[in-house]
Amino acid sequence: MKLVRLLSLCLFLLLTMSCDPVTRHKVLTTLFDGVPSLPPHMMYCPEPELHKKKEAQGANATAAREKALKMASIHKPFDEKRCKDCHDFSGAVGFVVPLQDLCLHCHKGFIKGEQVHGPVAVGACLACHLPHDSKYSSLLQEERSKICEKCHWENRVAASMHKKVIDHNMACVDCHDPHFGDVEYFLK
Repeated sequence: MKLVRLLSLCLFLLLTMSCDPVTRHKVLTTLFDGVPSLPPHMMYCPEPELHKKKEAQGANATAAREKALKMASIHKPFDEKRCKDCHDFSGAVGFVVPLQDLCLHCHKGFIKGEQVHGPVAVGACLACHLPHDSKYSSLLQEERSKICEKCHWENRVAASMHKKVIDHNMACVDCHDPHFGDVEYFLK
């Protein structure tokens, strides 16, 4: 009998380890006494990195902080602590709509073109963008001159022209729309 209980407990623990933290906590508190409560939801969604930093001291530090603030991008709902605009803390999914529909839930009518870039078409905005804050503009994961290289490493159709463009410190988005377009290759 003890062996059966031990095996049942091991199976239970194995199954709950694959659950999300909230579901796992609900199961554990239902079955066991003394399970510590979850921290407040604000612990899961930390302040934007720039807000965590202490006030800069001195003229140089203040100037550096102002420059960092100008260069950074923060998603407005995140900055305003409106987590529930995107997150649903009551469900197992964790979002107000499925992840692939999340960005277009607020950014309605965003797609305006006959041709749509692959990640945009399937709602994979997080392939290029960060959801909360970024040290790059437009919540990009990389500098705008390097973001396309994450996926597009193949040879360009007009390789010599692209080399000249890159040599002149231009980014792909200077000529191509990264989201959608009516012209082949998303040319602007």
